[in-house]
Amino acid sequence: MKAIRFYVELVETISELAGRVAMWLSTLLVVLICFDVLARYLFSISYVWVFELEWHIFALLFLFGASFSLKYDRHVRVDIIYNQLNEKQKAWINLLGCLLFLFPFCVIVIEASVPYLMTSLQLNEASNDQGGLPARYFIKSMIIVGFVFLMMQGTALVVRSLLVISNKKLYE
Repeated sequence: MKAIRFYVELVETISELAGRVAMWLSTLLVVLICFDVLARYLFSISYVWVFELEWHIFALLFLFGASFSLKYDRHVRVDIIYNQLNEKQKAWINLLGCLLFLFPFCVIVIEASVPYLMTSLQLNEASNDQGGLPARYFIKSMIIVGFVFLMMQGTALVVRSLLVISNKKLYE
């Protein structure tokens, strides 16, 4: 049980750190958008790299925030039904949801993203726009990282669900 506890704590620490990164990125995104708006409307200046950095940060918010949301049970679900269930029924739904939907989806996205990333690395892909960001492969690699984090948090949820179903506790 110590190894299981260690794994769950490790995964949940990673999800927590990813969530904190997403929180700071959201602050950075607000500052960047304010800069962009002020530059554009007060000085009639627009920077391609700023616009691209905005959508890069926006993507990172979702990619890093997903595992954090799953950890705190704040993801999308039909709560009208779920909230009426007891803990064991909720554990079954979480278990089946991870096994039937979350894990297959994560695997599909990761498998589809690897060739996408490899091509980007081989081409040393950069923005097509003059003044855009270099190293487009960085944001493409974050797709894989984000979904690996999500899948890891899903495994922690599966472990917690199995413990609830079997009437065991992670901390005894």
